[in-house]
Amino acid sequence: MRIVIVGNSTAAIGAVEGIRSADKKAEITIIASEREHSYSRPLISYLLEGKTDLERMKYRPNSFYADNNVSTMLGRSVTAVNAAEHFVELADGERLQYDRLLWAAGSRPFIPPIEGLEQAGYFTFQSLEDAQRLSDALTPQSRVLIVGAGLIGLKCAEGIYSRVGGITVAEFAPRILPSILDEDGAAIVQKHLEAKGLKFYLSNAVKSVDGKAASLADGTVLEYDTLVIASGVKPNVEQLSAAGAKTARGILTDDCGRTSLPDIYAAGDCTESTDLTDGESRILAILPNAYIQGRTAGKAMVGVSEPFSEAMPVNSIGVFGLHIGTVGMAKGESIVVNNGDYRRFFLADNRLTGFILVGDIKRAGIYTALVRSKVPLDKMNLELLAQKPQLALFGAAERDRMLNGEVVKK
Repeated sequence: MRIVIVGNSTAAIGAVEGIRSADKKAEITIIASEREHSYSRPLISYLLEGKTDLERMKYRPNSFYADNNVSTMLGRSVTAVNAAEHFVELADGERLQYDRLLWAAGSRPFIPPIEGLEQAGYFTFQSLEDAQRLSDALTPQSRVLIVGAGLIGLKCAEGIYSRVGGITVAEFAPRILPSILDEDGAAIVQKHLEAKGLKFYLSNAVKSVDGKAASLADGTVLEYDTLVIASGVKPNVEQLSAAGAKTARGILTDDCGRTSLPDIYAAGDCTESTDLTDGESRILAILPNAYIQGRTAGKAMVGVSEPFSEAMPVNSIGVFGLHIGTVGMAKGESIVVNNGDYRRFFLADNRLTGFILVGDIKRAGIYTALVRSKVPLDKMNLELLAQKPQLALFGAAERDRMLNGEVVKK
């Protein structure tokens, strides 16, 4: 069997390991536009900080491809997929036949429509090459303007902070980290970052740039030396969509990674998943999700069906020393517990459906388990849950006895 995998990141590695767990003989070829060995993208900010190096960034050992009998075509781009004749076409016209195809091509930076942007020049911050280009351009005097206050923009700011003269962040949304934080949590993080010297312009789109200054929607003009676009990402779905695959914002698959096209699978940040916290389909660009999707699809391609249906948004990050943990979507009924650290718990149908933690995140693993397992909360006091989350692992009657001192558990 000839298996072609397009992509060389987390989902692709999961697929290789899934395939090899069940089939040692299938021919596997990885095609990827980047030339590097598979690496952990979240570490590129730490590379710029000097906290890691290229070797430690690798997602698997140097021998991974040889150990798993994988052929690689790195630095090559797939421009078209022919589902009827089972081949992919590369940018140079070469065609590669497959019996099974996995599309794990991830995403690319979203570039907003800013007047003068292409002429002025800019950097992005998604790949190792992006980080290296940006690093080469920085000086201790650089005034850096980052467009976007999401995860990518703030990790970029952290990575370059000690190497530049100042950092300004412009964001279209009314708060920072708008995809994972509520208004109160975002305000706490913003205050922490402003204390470090970062400046924020929120609810303010960048309208035009000229290489030296940016004009915002409200007329503010921000001078800069280096411009970084970190306005989010766009899933790489065009080739499969053109081939006839069903897509929404991402590629649509079943729980084993099968697309609507025969013998074609998809996994990772270019696909949509059903969020178990609310049942909605969306892109969940999270490393563990991508790996499990890839491993699931890899097994399915060689005849082993192990459906994966437990995807949910999970984020655990540190920004300038402040820890943030979130699960689920910030919506619906909630209870806020503020005992020096910010905690907000979201509830629906007698269960915990998500949370936001800013500061102390030590119990995030327990809360995550409660969300994933859909443990009924009954009459559980969420303030008590914040203090003694292990109580939620017991039934309602036993919890009552424990709280009344009738049962002692250690």
